[in-house]
Amino acid sequence: MKGRHLVMMSLGSAIGAGLFVGSGVGIQAAGPAVLISYAIAGVMIVLIMRMLGEMVADRPTSGAFSVYAGRAMGPATGFAVGWLWWVQLIIVIAAEATAAAQILSATWPIAPQWVLALIFMCVFTAINLSGVGRFGEFEFWFSLLKVVAVLAFLVIGVLFIADLLPTASPGTTNLTEHGGFMPQGIGGVAAGLLIVAFAFGGIEIVAVAAAETEDPQRNVGRAIRTIMWRILVFYMGSVLIMVLAMPWNSEDLGASPFVAVLQTAGLPAVATTMAVVVTVALLSSLNANLYGASRMIYSLSHRELAPAGLQSTNKHGVPVAAVLASVAFGFVTVALNYLWAEEILGILINIVGSTLIFIWTTTILSHLILRRQAERKGRELTLKAWGYPWLSVLTLIAMAAVIVLGMTMPEVRQQILLTGALFAILWVIGAILARRRGVVRFRSPEEVDAGATGRTRANPVVQPGTEDSDATRPTRSTGD
Repeated sequence: MKGRHLVMMSLGSAIGAGLFVGSGVGIQAAGPAVLISYAIAGVMIVLIMRMLGEMVADRPTSGAFSVYAGRAMGPATGFAVGWLWWVQLIIVIAAEATAAAQILSATWPIAPQWVLALIFMCVFTAINLSGVGRFGEFEFWFSLLKVVAVLAFLVIGVLFIADLLPTASPGTTNLTEHGGFMPQGIGGVAAGLLIVAFAFGGIEIVAVAAAETEDPQRNVGRAIRTIMWRILVFYMGSVLIMVLAMPWNSEDLGASPFVAVLQTAGLPAVATTMAVVVTVALLSSLNANLYGASRMIYSLSHRELAPAGLQSTNKHGVPVAAVLASVAFGFVTVALNYLWAEEILGILINIVGSTLIFIWTTTILSHLILRRQAERKGRELTLKAWGYPWLSVLTLIAMAAVIVLGMTMPEVRQQILLTGALFAILWVIGAILARRRGVVRFRSPEEVDAGATGRTRANPVVQPGTEDSDATRPTRSTGD
């Protein structure tokens, strides 16, 4: 991929079901106070992505945070992080296909919801099998469309709130009426945090894509630097317009908030157009998430932490088996759309909400450990996280506080406990697998420079010297 592909993907990768659909669910959970949820999560994500960007710029790899967790905390942790993220993404893929089919069938009932979901899954499987260059170009233009659509929504929303459209503006009354600014209390803000976590999901795909991008060290820095204003403008701006324009408990907000706001503003034709844009945006995110899932499972296979058959590639360097494995659950969801068309999206969003919290927590820990190792050995880093180590530690404390707060709510607690149990099971499996195969640790760059032995394996999917190079490939060792 080219640098422009990565930068635009960083702008558009997280603009999908989380923003276009999940934001309405978050508003219903917390009321206007969901802005607090977005502010907390937004600051944390900016800091986490800066930490991740430091590690990516230093050593690009399509295994990304899974590889870094493995280098910092051992292959069992790398196994658990990689598999957990892959499971999350295959669920997100299904959620994107479901949301797109749901919106399109409601706008133009040209086919049943399950048929549309099946068509979407087939089309984007084919795109991901066509080669990373075509994928990058496709995602560039679709991400551009999403960015333009959100900016247009913000302009229309500001005009509506400022009473510059024919329809009367509600002003700021929706912030104080219907139970006030925090109608669900602090518990609602906590519940909103996990939903918001899903909304921000997708940003980390930039770290995976960097390994297949020209000059990754420079371009990943450009991509990471766009995240700050993207969160402020796209997420905070859009949600602020929503809670100002409509009552937080409106059922229309929960179904399709962007379309609902435009209809409230008296622009039904624009609302219909936005429904199409939202559908395209969801499909673009599906495309990016499928890419990320296939590269992660490929990386796990390459590190002997997943079945070896998932390493197979075609003449274009595409990991075919990994792509097919990553879309399998999406096709299963087609049947679920047939059986439970109305309920399936909410179920899928709830499943992945707490998953990202575990991914982010291990990313912070990996950064703290690897940065300390780099400084101890005098290695120069091309992109550094801000305020190390204090901001990194504060972010880790904030993440722990989110988990503790979530544990006070029955539904949120169930999500966290289930995800924690899954992570623990994956860690144990990873530890057993690593011990049986003799994969005890990841070699440091210094060991490689000193001529440490280890098996090498061709990796046609990424640029030479990036993914699973000797610095990141596991090595057999009799002790540590």
